[in-house]
Amino acid sequence: MRQHVCPWWGGYFLDNPLRRLLHSPTRILCPFIQPGMTVADFGCGMGVFSIPMARMVGPDGTVIAIDLQPRMLETLRKRAKKAGVASRIRTHACKADSIDLQERIDFALLFWSAHEAPDTGALFRQLHGCLDPTGKILLVEPRGHVTQSHFQEMVDMARKVGFALEVPPKVRLSHTAVFVKTD
Repeated sequence: MRQHVCPWWGGYFLDNPLRRLLHSPTRILCPFIQPGMTVADFGCGMGVFSIPMARMVGPDGTVIAIDLQPRMLETLRKRAKKAGVASRIRTHACKADSIDLQERIDFALLFWSAHEAPDTGALFRQLHGCLDPTGKILLVEPRGHVTQSHFQEMVDMARKVGFALEVPPKVRLSHTAVFVKTD
């Protein structure tokens, strides 16, 4: 069954100053991202997290900004250039059923986006394949949109793929989980 995907113009509602106060990218991500890392932002939209991630990885790091919608990626590239971090961000257009990512990553962020994937189990399998053995995934889903039982199904799918849970950060209005590889 195909999930609803936020339309490209909805990105303007999600990426605004009030949102950055509610969900401070630096506060949420600082335990996970270090300079020089290669990190992925799945469902990056217009860059609400990708641009701060680029600052965090520094000039020797890379952010792979992954989205299904070319207009989201186009807007992200413009915003990254304006923010002075375009050289640290590589946009990656995924397919509806595959992230199609080949490189090794140290960290992946799935912020309010995994519920839009048509097959969350396949998404976790693909991320497991490209995540460094010591890497982590932060899954954050909106409480008002994703029920506790649906979120638990996602967590169970990740466990079946080979992930274990760590203590997650608290994120306002959200369910959260942190995954590490077990094998």
